[in-house]
Amino acid sequence: MTVYLDVIWALNLLFDCLLLSLASIVLKRAVPPWRIAAGGFIGSLIILLYFTPFGTYAGHPISKLLFSVLMVLTAFGYKGMRFFLSSLAALYLSTFLIGGAMMGTHYFLQTGGGASRAFLSSVSAGFGDPVSWAFVLIGFPLAWHFSKNRLGAIEMAKIKFDQLVNVIITINGESLYFTGLIDSGNQLYDPITRLPVMFASVKKTIGTLPPPLVAASADPESVIYGDKPLDSEWGHRVRIVPYSVVGEENRLVLAIKPDMVAITQGEQTFRTNKVLVSFTLQELSSDGSFECIVHPKMLTGVPGGPGMAS
Repeated sequence: MTVYLDVIWALNLLFDCLLLSLASIVLKRAVPPWRIAAGGFIGSLIILLYFTPFGTYAGHPISKLLFSVLMVLTAFGYKGMRFFLSSLAALYLSTFLIGGAMMGTHYFLQTGGGASRAFLSSVSAGFGDPVSWAFVLIGFPLAWHFSKNRLGAIEMAKIKFDQLVNVIITINGESLYFTGLIDSGNQLYDPITRLPVMFASVKKTIGTLPPPLVAASADPESVIYGDKPLDSEWGHRVRIVPYSVVGEENRLVLAIKPDMVAITQGEQTFRTNKVLVSFTLQELSSDGSFECIVHPKMLTGVPGGPGMAS
């Protein structure tokens, strides 16, 4: 069997550098390219070790762990045990992500008994078996790109989850429950009272709402222009708030003054009656993860208090 040692070493150098770069993304650390290259070079030396008198030790788990430690120390440095362990864990996470993606793809593409042989095989006949180097050369960068994008998507989902709160809006003895998203970009205030305006979608609960609230949600323009005025019990709660968006002239939004709004974030609950709520039948979230957009002003002040800071 002919072994092209230079090609195998070069591929492992490239793969180790990609693994370290993905680990730096996981850790959110800016690492100079030369340190990534140096760490990858040290990691690739384990391939050369196979062709020395110490080759029997190259495949031992302790040897692999030692090379991983040297890679991490070279690429990320040492700033304490916790710093080092998190770097080592990120490297192994990157390795398992990409390795799992490639093995899963390899199994998926197998047909007939090939899949069984790929998983039942415990002895490799050479460097090209059971996964060919051509497959690795093409699949590794694709798996790296896929893993990087998935990590970014998971991070965005976590950030979004951290911004989700439970919201209870109380009006005329009616309590409405929503999952809200804290939106720092929502800076809409009533220009007269300076009360913040939040938005709530009642599309899923329209059948359980009081008729005046249904009218305000389904046809707000008719209420604004007086075509369908609300009765006195609700009429005094109505506020008309002007707003503008890029590329459009000033528009009007219909808002309702609630009795109380309670927002629970983690173990803290903020309560306030200094707020306006604009109800709509439009879905505010494409994936249904929230039905309410919370004004960031509503989470200021003392949790559990009767109102927010002005």
